[in-house]
Amino acid sequence: MTAARYDLVIDQGSDFAIEFTVSESGTVKNLTGYSARAQIRPTKSSNTLTGTFTCAVPTGTDGKVTLALTNAASNSITAGTYQYDLEIHTATDAAVTKLLYGQVTLNQGVTR
Repeated sequence: MTAARYDLVIDQGSDFAIEFTVSESGTVKNLTGYSARAQIRPTKSSNTLTGTFTCAVPTGTDGKVTLALTNAASNSITAGTYQYDLEIHTATDAAVTKLLYGQVTLNQGVTR
């Protein structure tokens, strides 16, 4: 499976959540036994970790993966443009698959 590009726009100081359904060849992928992880960095090659999404695979059998960032977490990130990717993995990292990658645009908040 090749990772798909999906750009995100997040408002600084707001809660953010999105759900994806993973499918292969038109069939929902069974994600039982998988977890998910996603990070935000200034550039793809940067060692600086800007933020970490909270990720979940709620049931596994329905192929759904959730990606979330709390308002406190989004508020702690300086407004701007970043890079992210989302991976699913088994407990021992015996199987790791990048599902998504793209740009995160964090819009500056005004209300404080």
